[in-house]
Amino acid sequence: MRYDEGQVGRVFVLRLEEGERIPEVIETFAREKGVQRAMAILLGGIDDGSRVVVGPEAGRGREIVPLVHTLSGIQEILAVGTLFPDENGNPVLHMHGASGREGGASVGCTRAGVTVWLVGEVILLEILGSRAVRTKDASSGLTLLTL
Repeated sequence: MRYDEGQVGRVFVLRLEEGERIPEVIETFAREKGVQRAMAILLGGIDDGSRVVVGPEAGRGREIVPLVHTLSGIQEILAVGTLFPDENGNPVLHMHGASGREGGASVGCTRAGVTVWLVGEVILLEILGSRAVRTKDASSGLTLLTL
């Protein structure tokens, strides 16, 4: 385990509007407000056709190929994520959520594109004093958190 330490800075309450896309809308907001590092909590509704990454096609191999699942129907979502800058200083959201409809549930990463249905509520807790950054990992090809 590695760790870094920081303090809570500003706290933002966001109301996402219908049709806005996650992660782009949160990353754009963070860039505009100068938020480099944060924790995000999301709850609300997501639209039919939203897409989530649900794992790799296979276990560890030469290349990790993401498996993307397209959600069917309007669903409720609860998600949590972290926001850290990439090597170019751009805030990048890594958020996993559980969504469901009529007793069926899916869990996955929102990176593939989740569209807000009606409303999404986000609490964004800024982290100050941390130097953590997302960098490309040579062995996996993924952009991972580096401390």
